[in-house]
Amino acid sequence: MYGDLKPTGRPLHALDRRSFIKSASTVAAAVALGPTTFAAERDWLGKQPVRYPDPDIITLDPRFKKIGNTTIQRLHTGALWAEGCAWNAVGRYLLWSDIPNDRQFRWIEDDGHVSVFRQPSGNSNGNTFDFEGRQISCEHGNRRVVRYEHNGSVTVLADKWQGKPFNAPNDVVVHPDGGIWFTDPGYGSMGNYEGHKGKLEIKEAVYRIDAKAGKIEIVSDECAKPNGLCFSPDYKKLYLADTGGSAPRGIDVWDVDGVKLAKKRRFCSMELKGKGSGGADGIRADVDGNIWAAAGWVGDGYDGVHVFSPEGERIGMILLPEICANLCFGGAKRNRLFMAASQSLYAVYVETQGAHIT
Repeated sequence: MYGDLKPTGRPLHALDRRSFIKSASTVAAAVALGPTTFAAERDWLGKQPVRYPDPDIITLDPRFKKIGNTTIQRLHTGALWAEGCAWNAVGRYLLWSDIPNDRQFRWIEDDGHVSVFRQPSGNSNGNTFDFEGRQISCEHGNRRVVRYEHNGSVTVLADKWQGKPFNAPNDVVVHPDGGIWFTDPGYGSMGNYEGHKGKLEIKEAVYRIDAKAGKIEIVSDECAKPNGLCFSPDYKKLYLADTGGSAPRGIDVWDVDGVKLAKKRRFCSMELKGKGSGGADGIRADVDGNIWAAAGWVGDGYDGVHVFSPEGERIGMILLPEICANLCFGGAKRNRLFMAASQSLYAVYVETQGAHIT
């Protein structure tokens, strides 16, 4: 079950006897208690290469297909809270938010160059691109959802519900029918670190914007803190990470009936036996219907990405040395997973493809 767990890849002669025994004991404990990690011990600068297969990409079930000769890479560090990564296929770049620093970064695929893409950004959190290639952002600081037009102008898509300001829009996805779905848990208004501290005037909820008609509808207010969301590959289901309420927290799923949701149920729990109960944040679906969840708030051996089958069973993990807040698929074949994790941006090639455009 934990056949992918390997020693760190450091040369044996570089380990003293005590370290070797400690390492062996750690691996033995992993077999007994669950997956372990060497993520915190790795040289993320790349001077000391990782021996394949990467020990921090863990197969828990054969349905999780691991590439044996690839490794997790740290592409950038220096953020305070990295979030909202989105892939632009035309520009071949990855966009993400650094919420407390009120800026967005861009990583360019051809040479790995990173630069500040937008500052100020309204303390943006979630980002995506619509089917016309326009960037959509959830702004904590301005309590709104905006769209950046091709000519550089900004269109405010949503800033109020029934005359009251949104709490602090968090994450956003698009639908082929033109609908824009977003969550509004209010984290950016609960303090001054990620936005502006202020009263939450409405119930936390999930909304749908009909951008053509200029209409906003509430689709669910059943969750305590609706956070990351994604559609199934066929858009017939909506998955939602609830980061509020009592533990163990998890991911819920609904059937999508046109512009409405029906039959809410628990898809999976984020509790991991032997490790604890953390939470999912950003989530994405692959073409096989698996759900990839940014995970954290437990520690080493848990934080990173958890992968769940369409039945809600945990089948794989990608362990990181930092809490992972969001993720998306990108690259020319949509087979590269980008992970916005605390202070850094990570990436790894996977043996599947993202189900959607970003």
